[in-house]
Amino acid sequence: MKINSADDYLESLRSLERNVFVRGERISGTPDHPLIRPSVNAVSETFEERDEENSRELLFATSHLTGNEISRFTHIHQSTSDLLRKVLMQRLLARRVATCFQRCVGMDGLNALYSVTYECDAAHHTNYHERLKNYIRFIQEENLVVEGAMTDVKGDRGLRPSEQSDPDMFLRIAKRKDDGIIVRGAKAHQTGALNSHEILVMPTAGMRENEAQYAVSFAIPADAPGITFILGRQPSDTRKIEESPLDVGNPTYGSQEALVIFDDVFVPEERVFLSGEYDSSGAMVERFAAYHRQSYGGCKAGVGDILIGATKLVSEYQGISRASHVRDKITEMIHLNETLFSCGIATSVLGRKTPSGCYLVDMLLANVCKLNVTRFPFEISRLAQDIAGGLLATMPFQKDFENPETAPLLEKYLRGKSEIPTIERIKIMKLLENMTMGCGAAAYLTESIHGAGSPQAQRIMIERLSNIDEKVRLAKKIAGIDW
Repeated sequence: MKINSADDYLESLRSLERNVFVRGERISGTPDHPLIRPSVNAVSETFEERDEENSRELLFATSHLTGNEISRFTHIHQSTSDLLRKVLMQRLLARRVATCFQRCVGMDGLNALYSVTYECDAAHHTNYHERLKNYIRFIQEENLVVEGAMTDVKGDRGLRPSEQSDPDMFLRIAKRKDDGIIVRGAKAHQTGALNSHEILVMPTAGMRENEAQYAVSFAIPADAPGITFILGRQPSDTRKIEESPLDVGNPTYGSQEALVIFDDVFVPEERVFLSGEYDSSGAMVERFAAYHRQSYGGCKAGVGDILIGATKLVSEYQGISRASHVRDKITEMIHLNETLFSCGIATSVLGRKTPSGCYLVDMLLANVCKLNVTRFPFEISRLAQDIAGGLLATMPFQKDFENPETAPLLEKYLRGKSEIPTIERIKIMKLLENMTMGCGAAAYLTESIHGAGSPQAQRIMIERLSNIDEKVRLAKKIAGIDW
């Protein structure tokens, strides 16, 4: 059944029979679990048009494979305009939910695979590209959510995959069969794993010849036999099960990550897109990383919009909005946020067409974009906490505001400006707490550091792509140096 609405999406998740563990217990009814439902709500927004400007143009695209209208999250970029619309869509959706909406990794993985499989086929006379196109037609037609799975658990970080004492520290081909492969291993920090219909697996690093078993990419249904999901914790996450929405701060929307374990999972041949071609694994990782580092210029800017708005509102409720230092700090927050967005735009409009026909972002600027993301959201959050004050970390429980004995005391002593009800001040403070200290901080801050690679990964790519020798040549030319 094709998913046409948020309601369809919710019902489709309820139909999945998966092996899911939450808080040490196997659960059923995954999308309705209170720790998971806010993240389901965030993904649901990707299926819905709202009244924002250009909403339909940004959320939907025309498939180059079928000519049908499809979700942009299942689209293969056909122009720099597509790359630009992707970033605009991500900012739009982040402004709706103030968190991660969990479909970008799959989208970025599909686009990276599109060009890599084309080039792999040319080099090795394989037929991965045609398999991938058939798979893309399928997910476009059904409008499925695809989780991109790249990050391996890695074991001893000082050792290569082939050097690990346990070979399963990197997901690998454990056995080959006539009609497919059997894989074993685990993928960590998997954003939106419990809200996805499909899992798209990619290698986590460029592999060497003796590591061909780790150079594997494939797609598998999320409810395939042998897959286990273990939900990861987030700061203050159990507030979601305390029936105290005020304490959550953003009770409607959230994000989630899981450890996804593959215990001898069979993957049919038609869903295998890389199977030992180690010389293609490096390009796969670099292109995926570039697409995903571009993504952060949209989604983090959108979350930043909410955080800046909340900070401005707090300053008004507390009677300090006209203070020059507060105005300067909020202006700096805006400056940093728009710088992130500018990088996302720049890497998009300077993209290029690959031999496959798919468009790739400017890889240097994509890495510059992500390196900024590893810094600026933290400074934006610091400024927000500076303006909000110490109450951000010491607010009472929602139940204290409901207790007839303590509620009048809190109404009196936690009031800011006299004309603003105390509870309204607390609501916006709880949102700020969520985004900079609680559950929302996992999606906004921790993800900004480690999502799409840690800061050092971007520095390595920036050095590699910057063409420093050409810069030296230009300087010597201007200075008149012949030596």
